[in-house]
Amino acid sequence: MANQTIIAFENVSKQYDEDLVLKDINFEIEQGKFYTLLGPSGCGKTTILRLIAGFTEATQGNIYFEKKRINDIPANKRKVNTVFQDYALFPHLNVFENVAFGLRIKKMSKQAIAIKVKEVLRLVQLDCFEDREISEMSGGQRQRVAIARALANEPDVLLLDEPLSALDLKLRTNMQYELRELQQRLGITFIFVTHDQEEALAMSDEIFVMNAGQVIQSGTPVDIYDEPINRFVADFIGESNIVEGNMLADNQVEFVGQSFECVDGGMRRNEPVEVVLRPEDLTITSPERGKLVVEVDTQLFRGVHYEIICYDQAGNEWMVHSTKKAKVGSKVGLFFEPEDIHVMRFNETEEEFDARLESYEEE
Repeated sequence: MANQTIIAFENVSKQYDEDLVLKDINFEIEQGKFYTLLGPSGCGKTTILRLIAGFTEATQGNIYFEKKRINDIPANKRKVNTVFQDYALFPHLNVFENVAFGLRIKKMSKQAIAIKVKEVLRLVQLDCFEDREISEMSGGQRQRVAIARALANEPDVLLLDEPLSALDLKLRTNMQYELRELQQRLGITFIFVTHDQEEALAMSDEIFVMNAGQVIQSGTPVDIYDEPINRFVADFIGESNIVEGNMLADNQVEFVGQSFECVDGGMRRNEPVEVVLRPEDLTITSPERGKLVVEVDTQLFRGVHYEIICYDQAGNEWMVHSTKKAKVGSKVGLFFEPEDIHVMRFNETEEEFDARLESYEEE
């Protein structure tokens, strides 16, 4: 059974003076999923969180929560809670009092508060930390206190504004697993803001890729990675080799002066396109066996693979991720399968991409 829509944006825009930070946003958030708003700084991610939380008002458009318009509902009346980038904990209060803060405002009884605080601290694996001072806790522990405080208010939606950005790499990776596991265990909707594409790919059920106040593409991590609709998405989500080409016919594309079989279609004959090949989809082989012949320029060891930069005769740069070394200065072949080639139209919107894909698959 399909999940119910819990939040919907309908033609939502937000403007500060002359600065239009969100432009005609439309999307739906389903109950019980982990969503990520992904994009560069200043693209409007945090503004969307603030609109959902009620910290700011939309300039135009409608925001719905469980099918009810909430534009005029104050923040304290909404069934959402926010975990901020700096956690916003009270340094003069211990762990128990930080978590209990919102419950005291609600005038819950001391017994009910004690039960609830103990329950949420157990959820975030901070049992027996009730009396610990905030200054005595690590970054990961502080983050979990902030999450516990938010969960204590029993929100239907938890908003997380880059909560992992201040943590070191190892701790950030551990917290990604913990957050994902916590969301799945609780079954509530998480909306997570980040500019880290690896974080988004690892944690999300669905990703909204944003740029310049617009949602450029949305979908599962696999959809976004394997089928980027334009150069921005392909570049922002992982490493990409992107070259210009021409769509000769369905399942046939030309680039770097050669014709290749591919799995894309639904475009005009001889339409100019952009072609994406991911570095991990390129295999180094002999020049005779390769579909492209390139010269190895540089090679760096990245821990799990070598990052090899090559150039073809036309001067196009090719990045290859390989577990095997290549000899700098040598000529090698690059082999790839038809399904490794992804063809993108220039300036195609997500709606146009979906319509073309559906039409092509029906033929």
